Amino acid sequence: MIQMAGRIILAALLVVSAALKLARPRESRGAMATFGFDTETGRWAAWTFAIVAELGLAAGVGAGSEAASYLAGGLMLLFAATLGSAMLAGKAGAPCACFGSGSRVGLGAIARNLLLAAAFFALPALPGGALSTDQWLGLGLIGALLACAALGVAVLALAREVGMLRLRLGPASALEVSHEGPEVGGRIALIESYELEPGNELALAVFTSVGCRVCGSLAPAVDSLRREPALSVRSFEEAADGDVWEALGIPGAPYAIALDAAGIVLAKGTFNNLAQLEGILGTAERRAAERRRVEALGV
Repeated sequence: MIQMAGRIILAALLVVSAALKLARPRESRGAMATFGFDTETGRWAAWTFAIVAELGLAAGVGAGSEAASYLAGGLMLLFAATLGSAMLAGKAGAPCACFGSGSRVGLGAIARNLLLAAAFFALPALPGGALSTDQWLGLGLIGALLACAALGVAVLALAREVGMLRLRLGPASALEVSHEGPEVGGRIALIESYELEPGNELALAVFTSVGCRVCGSLAPAVDSLRREPALSVRSFEEAADGDVWEALGIPGAPYAIALDAAGIVLAKGTFNNLAQLEGILGTAERRAAERRRVEALGV
């Protein structure tokens, strides 16, 4: 019975690790760049391998396979060695997605994988004995429940990805009306409210309203842009920042203004999906490049 309990616990840990990766696929795939997978194809391959290996070994360990236990131990040693290599490369604290997108490269993560490796290698030596029919049925039920839980997490992750995809659907052009909002090409003092970092090339002002349902649905899309290193993003809510709305003549929400580091308005417009918001940024980048070319020619 001790061995059976060990199998269930260790198999469950493998399933949980795979489920956490499936729950935040974009973040956990991105963490693979920490280990040298610089291309999207490489990150997909590494992410898929980790999940398939963990789920497959979980099934084998739960079924009592000694080979699966030893392979799982070897996988944990591989993970520990990979984490150690990342630390030697100066990547301590970088995301590793070992147990979810919040996991980080560090001594704790290495120690955890070494302890798990020892547990998997020791598992076949634990007192066991032949399992009764009821015990086998119980083990099968537990395995089925774990598989259902992993499937549920995968479905939720897929729904989240589909939701982000839907935000990109629709017309790609935002509605830029010349007499609404600040004048394109003019400087506005709003840039002074930003704390621009050296890598920020553009500042994005997003105007939202509490009563705007579209604004609420687009909040995750706006948050995703905050992670762009070349972009500084701030939101201005209609009630809390009414003075800013009035000074700039914002026509309604959701509305966005893209500025350069000097506060020059490069693009603006009403948007209803992520593609339109990215279109505003694309227009701003194009106009900024045109301005740089004109300035270089001395016109």
